[in-house]
Amino acid sequence: MTGYGRGEAVLHGRSIVVEVRSVNNRYLDCSIKMPRAYIFAEDAMKSRVQNAISRGKVDVFVTMDSAGADAVTVKVNHPVAAGYAAALKELKDTYQLLGLPDLALMARFPDVLQTEKAPENVEEAAADICAVLDQALADFAVMRDREGERLSADILSRADTIETLTGQVEEQSPKTVAEYRARLEAKMREVLQNQQLDESRILTEAAIFADKVAVDEETVRLRSHLSQLRTMLSQGGPIGRKLDFLIQEFNREANTIGSKCNDLEIARHVIDIKAEIEKIREQVQNIE
Repeated sequence: MTGYGRGEAVLHGRSIVVEVRSVNNRYLDCSIKMPRAYIFAEDAMKSRVQNAISRGKVDVFVTMDSAGADAVTVKVNHPVAAGYAAALKELKDTYQLLGLPDLALMARFPDVLQTEKAPENVEEAAADICAVLDQALADFAVMRDREGERLSADILSRADTIETLTGQVEEQSPKTVAEYRARLEAKMREVLQNQQLDESRILTEAAIFADKVAVDEETVRLRSHLSQLRTMLSQGGPIGRKLDFLIQEFNREANTIGSKCNDLEIARHVIDIKAEIEKIREQVQNIE
């Protein structure tokens, strides 16, 4: 979900720069910072961001220079001009002055000529801003794809490690039962001394123990979760939330294996598995 993109263009006399920055967040949180005069484009921009990004705290920065787009009209302020002309005529008549007020003189008087800025074409301006935003989002997507490839490679590597450790758990689990039976038989011989051992009792106790410590179902499900993880990463698209739930299932199976086993070697494998799961969970927070 982390990334940065930038777009820049001059459209209809407006110089527009749009920057998009995203950091990790469970849901989409979009914030747009732009000149207040162009706030009318905010809804359209948020809609575009929502179509392109599904998770992350997204900040959009807009810089505008619309000097080239300003359409200015010059108008004569007739009441003021008439007032100046009447005052000049009165001055001439009263004091028998020579000369007439000309155009250059009248134009220099304050407020005779007034400039007005034409109203902003809001639809055109919003379309221009969104066009540059699209450039920034495209640039953002390229950077995000590169980051996604790196994250995918790291997660797949850790998934391979988990699969190897799961195989070691499966290999060690039968040995645990055999060792338990051997210890049980030795203990019974010690207690009973010269009496004959009840082989059926040993088999029953060993079977009960084997059922308690069996982790076949958990390792099968763990392998299934690993397969789903690889499939999701190969399909692409917004998979962050799905991976969040899948990692919870990883942890559930690992915790169950850990609670069942009373073997030191299996316990070590479970600790290593949980460490890899936690590293994957941290990386999943960076995936949309």
